[in-house]
Amino acid sequence: MRIVFLFSAWLLSFGALAAPGDVATLDRSTWPEQLGNPTLFDVASRAEILMFARVLLASETLDEPSLAQRLGLRTINMDSVNHLRQRLWQRLLSNYNFAQRSCDQDASFCFLVEDMQTLREEAGKFQLSEDSYYTKWAEPSRLFHAQYLDEQLRKAALFPQTSSEIDRFGDYERNGDEMNDRLFLLTFDSAANVAPDNTAWATEYLRKSNMSGTFFVLGKDVQARLAERSVASLQSTYSTQCIGVQGWEFRSHSHWQDWQDSVRRTVELVKTKLPENYVPLFRPPDGQRRADAEGFFKAQGLQVALWDIDAQDGAGKLKGNQSAQRVLTLMLLWRHGVINFNVKQDAVKTALPWLITQTAQSGIGWEDCQDGFR
Repeated sequence: MRIVFLFSAWLLSFGALAAPGDVATLDRSTWPEQLGNPTLFDVASRAEILMFARVLLASETLDEPSLAQRLGLRTINMDSVNHLRQRLWQRLLSNYNFAQRSCDQDASFCFLVEDMQTLREEAGKFQLSEDSYYTKWAEPSRLFHAQYLDEQLRKAALFPQTSSEIDRFGDYERNGDEMNDRLFLLTFDSAANVAPDNTAWATEYLRKSNMSGTFFVLGKDVQARLAERSVASLQSTYSTQCIGVQGWEFRSHSHWQDWQDSVRRTVELVKTKLPENYVPLFRPPDGQRRADAEGFFKAQGLQVALWDIDAQDGAGKLKGNQSAQRVLTLMLLWRHGVINFNVKQDAVKTALPWLITQTAQSGIGWEDCQDGFR
């Protein structure tokens, strides 16, 4: 049985990391094991949870001016930041409790965590020895989680003035928080760029894999496709998949005067042309929407569909292999949730097959799109 060594004197600095705006990814080859069964998934999950908890704890030593400087912001909403930290700790504790159920089969990264206090204590002294089986993973993972935490803290620091997927405005908005352990939902944004459009490839890949995803479409894209081909052809492309709406065009729905018309027009078009695929979900472009929109969405019978595992595969961000490895690391950390890919970036053609292959024996499940967000 492999043993994880602890050094209580380890106090890594929370500084000297990436600049604001850098996107976190982790080379999964630094992890020495394949996720070949549910127990090995749990081992890797416990490791990522403890490492993220370690950098989260370290971040709490920064005062407000220091945190603002670190995040590259002049002012920050500390109430929102603290609310996020509280939610992160609660989820880490819940996830670790799930992950330690297999400790009798492999005790790696297993510590006596009974409550929030003991989780924080274990996080504060967590470190691997130089001769640990996992030592090549430790520092790259620490850097990943510090960068990823910065991404989340920055969004929280700007919320709600700049809305994003970092938090919800009410119970009409959903993300992956309420999903069962080891269960994930695939979703695909259209984003702003017109080409390449990998929708046909993605839907065919999912069908061949006996899987489904939710594709959030732009009204103008659907209109343009229908001008080029038949309704039957479009229905064939989306066969067995789900379609939500992202508005008429990819632009912020928080300050756009015609945002309500954008949503209504797209819903009407999709419900008319693709009724078998339509699901009553609105995915706000870049997560930006109004805080006072509850009445509108409820009147339209819509839920706002957010996400909690972002592939960061947008233009100029991560390549396919980097995006896939980021997503897998976050799946290990959060253990369930809504994954958000960009179907108009070629990265998805590399990331999705790699992800499915890597997790095939890990004991996770893929939520049917018809059941997602319920």
